[in-house]
Amino acid sequence: MSPTWTRREVLGVAGAAFAAPAAGRAGQSPGRSIRIAATASDFEREPLVRPFGFKGGYMSEIWQTAVRLESDSGLHRVGLGTQNVLWSDAAVFAGRSESGGNALMYAVTEHALVLAREAGGFRTPLELQDAILDASHEYARMVTGRPGLRRTFTLNALVAVDNAAWLLHAAENGVSDFDAMVPEDFRPALASRHRLVAAVPLLAYAVPVAEVRAAAAQGFFFMKIKIGQPGTQEEMLAKDKARLSEIHAALGSLETPHTRDGRLPYYFDANGRYESKETLLRLLDHARAIGAFDRIALLEEPFPEELEVGVGDLGVRVAADESAHTDADAARRIEMGYGAIALKPIAKTLSMTLRIARLAHRKGVPCFCADLTVNPILVDWNKVFAARLAPLPGLSLGLVETNGHQNYRNWEAMRRHHPCFGASWTVAEDGVFRLDDDFYGRSGGIYLPSAHYEAMFRRP
Repeated sequence: MSPTWTRREVLGVAGAAFAAPAAGRAGQSPGRSIRIAATASDFEREPLVRPFGFKGGYMSEIWQTAVRLESDSGLHRVGLGTQNVLWSDAAVFAGRSESGGNALMYAVTEHALVLAREAGGFRTPLELQDAILDASHEYARMVTGRPGLRRTFTLNALVAVDNAAWLLHAAENGVSDFDAMVPEDFRPALASRHRLVAAVPLLAYAVPVAEVRAAAAQGFFFMKIKIGQPGTQEEMLAKDKARLSEIHAALGSLETPHTRDGRLPYYFDANGRYESKETLLRLLDHARAIGAFDRIALLEEPFPEELEVGVGDLGVRVAADESAHTDADAARRIEMGYGAIALKPIAKTLSMTLRIARLAHRKGVPCFCADLTVNPILVDWNKVFAARLAPLPGLSLGLVETNGHQNYRNWEAMRRHHPCFGASWTVAEDGVFRLDDDFYGRSGGIYLPSAHYEAMFRRP
């Protein structure tokens, strides 16, 4: 789908480039030093089936970015990203048009390519990220006009750059296997090999109950429910209570073979909309009153990031997502009682996610992979990670959220861009992805080129 904004128009929102930072801090790793000789980027705008509501706002489209990195050896690789301004910094989304916010994030991606060309050689993409992240974030703060810009905004902008760097690093070192690509120090956090991974659908504000029932009938059993609806805190709470009641009425009597108690677990995502612990406790009291409290397997990001309040006494497992920008942030959340981390290699870069996963593993905190409504190829970037994480307590299989099939108008066309289109493991069956030897042998297809995205950079 051709964008109506040109790259020149989009990049016109950006200011002058910052100087490249000093050498990285990631340390020495096996492999040859790689220097970026040439870069390019582009994007496509993908419309949604309906306005996608969370964090008190609504999106109507999602920009898909593609980045091409070429090394001084002549090898090149294309990495993909999916932008989500509303998720990464809701204030940026609210402060301008939807396209304007996306344009700013894309400008950060383009600026990161300048930094990558100027950064000198890197032995792993972790070193490249260390070299460009801080300067990229300073640039993002400048173009958005927000000194307090959330770091996740910048990380989201860097996903395509980081993915391309990992693919180029693998190609330069003759690697075509995810396990071999992951540096040794990070491998203990990724030691599982699940044959089944649960596919987690997203029940956003506007998803009708009929579609909720239909998802359950198709075998989906781990339901992610968006709470924190638009309005004042009292209006939000009333809407969330009503939504929880109708969801529980639709799903409460259903059973699944994938949990220890045979019941469907609930996964609530508030995206930081609850401004006080007292308000959240009122929602949990409502859950108790209707018999839904003991179904709550995860409660994600209940409070605004700046509200540093202990959550260990809520009686439910609270997960950190966008507040865990980095491994240092994840460590702070764990100290506050957070009992799970939602990992997003497709939203915070694979490099940062590896660091967070290592930290969580060392702290004994379980992780799972959450979606960003990404395209089908990035679903498998998420899946190769989720397939290797230890299962959440109460489950015997991996867990990966994927909701693109629910939200993209052109999902079936997008699926055809996947280099392994037609492989059984690209589609959930009875609520799970069945990961066979072909999936592991091809590492979810992430090392294979996509003709569609390669064609975006074909010279006339």
